[in-house]
Amino acid sequence: MGEKINSYRDLRVYRSAMEAAMKIFDLTKTFPSEEKYSMVDQVRRSSRSVCTNMAEAWRKRRYKAAFVAKMNDAESEACETQVWIEFAERCGYLPARTVAELDEMYGRILAQIIKMVQYPEKWLIK
Repeated sequence: MGEKINSYRDLRVYRSAMEAAMKIFDLTKTFPSEEKYSMVDQVRRSSRSVCTNMAEAWRKRRYKAAFVAKMNDAESEACETQVWIEFAERCGYLPARTVAELDEMYGRILAQIIKMVQYPEKWLIK
């Protein structure tokens, strides 16, 4: 690991989730206007929620159950984001290559979140 983690912003998984959310923000600018209040709002919300839930989990590290619950919320939001990305592809708003890239990003994010949930003691305040 090497680096000292002082903040959720120092977590590799948080930085990856933020990068993915910003990529989604940029990509959804090109979606049709009729999707503004449905798909665009939903995929942006869920992708951002991954980050916000991780930040909340970080502040709840005194309590194992609270930390795990917020990380589980982050996991759920990441999975929801993958579903919205699939909808975007099926509706013809995103090319398969972009979808594959985003899916890979979220696959890595999910793997890291799951590992943190499986081994929360590493992250808790003692």
